[in-house]
Amino acid sequence: MNTNPERRVRKAVFPVAGMGTRFLPATKAVPKEMLPVVDKPVIQYAVEEARAAGIDQFIFVTGRGKHVIEDHFDHAYELEALLSSRDKRSELESLIEALPSSGSVSFTRQQNPLGLGHAVWCARHFVGNEPFAVLLPDELLVDQPGCLERMVKAYENTGGCMLAVREVPLEETRRYGVIDPDVERNGLIGVKGIVEKPQPHLAPSRLAVIGRYILPPQVFDELERHERGAGGEIQLTDALARLVGHQPFHGFRFEGQRFDCGDKVGFLQANIVVGLSRQDMAGPLREILKSLKV
Repeated sequence: MNTNPERRVRKAVFPVAGMGTRFLPATKAVPKEMLPVVDKPVIQYAVEEARAAGIDQFIFVTGRGKHVIEDHFDHAYELEALLSSRDKRSELESLIEALPSSGSVSFTRQQNPLGLGHAVWCARHFVGNEPFAVLLPDELLVDQPGCLERMVKAYENTGGCMLAVREVPLEETRRYGVIDPDVERNGLIGVKGIVEKPQPHLAPSRLAVIGRYILPPQVFDELERHERGAGGEIQLTDALARLVGHQPFHGFRFEGQRFDCGDKVGFLQANIVVGLSRQDMAGPLREILKSLKV
């Protein structure tokens, strides 16, 4: 049991250096992580999920053209003054509430697009020698309590590595890291192995990793090798595979709503479903959907 208070998960890494080419031309000047789901950028949902899980240090691995993300998580004094002068209290409060506390946000550059594993490795000096979370903002996960909050609670009893997983159609396994499962107990699945983007006939299961991780600092030693994997990139999955058998290793079965906001259809779906969950717009939006002749 992970009872050492120094081992609690308090840092989270957000890899946000990707170019977002699937959303061009929208992402020519606007980072894909800043595309809005209703009225909040995708990255904000991930940060809010992390904060609800007890994370108090937020590490963004960025690239060129991503300064807008840094600005988003900072005060906009002119805008705040304007809202205050016009007595727009709810709008002002929503801006202030979205901000992490002073000194809790760090930014580092992934100067070359060498893959997710390389992006996580770029955060090593900010993470240090302690467990940490990784959240991929493209994956919008909706549940109460949130996915990472549930994972952190489970991690307190297991330590080691924990990955959020969900069953996908067999033909889609080539898009994900896929675990080789062992025994499952109460939504936690033992992991015997993990492989990156297997062809369907080689996939060890249909349990795909969906963008939430709790990892030990030992993963940096594996990433330090800079070995290239699928797509010629440094894959986080390959580093994790080498930890199997050396660390407690579990998949956390996520059963809430999942939206792939890195995909155009998934992004549209997220906007519709989140919009329908909002009392201020659910009624009109539902009427619009009913009126569509498709």
